[in-house]
Order: sequence, then C-alpha cells, then structure tokens
Amino acid sequence: MMDKNALKEKVNQILAEEFELELSDLQPEAKLYEDLGLDSLDAVDMVVAFEKAFAINIGKNTELVSIKTLGELQEFILKTSIAQAV
Repeated sequence: MMDKNALKEKVNQILAEEFELELSDLQPEAKLYEDLGLDSLDAVDMVVAFEKAFAINIGKNTELVSIKTLGELQEFILKTSIAQAV
C-alpha cells in the first residue's frame, strides 16, 4: 500500500488527467464543484477512475455525497483503500 502523500499525489494526477485540471489548482481546500468545475457526471467518472486506480470498491458509499473538497476526497480514498486492504 502507498503512503498518504503518494496516494494524495495519485488522486491529484488522476483528476488532472481525467478532467484536464491544472495540478496547481488541486489544493486540499479546493471545492470540487465550485473551484474545480466538476459536475455530477464527472463525479461518476471520478468514482470509476478511483476504483480502477486504487483497486477499491466505492459503489454506493453514501459518505461520498457529503464530500465537498479535494482534501476530503483524498481522505475518503485513503480510508477506503486502508479498510479494503485488510
């Protein structure tokens, strides 16, 4: 399993590649919808990309809908990958 910083960098890299975002804009406090311009369709694509990249199953995790910032998303991916690695 990768460390926390490597995981956060990979999350940022996926967002930059999949959604044509600038890495410099990908700060923990950035709001996914308002600041980064993502929408609900992007959220679906994001789940698929993260499931593939981290070999996790997010599925219908209801916690996902409450995530507003990039930092919260990174923590969610970290927590999910740790929980599913056990």
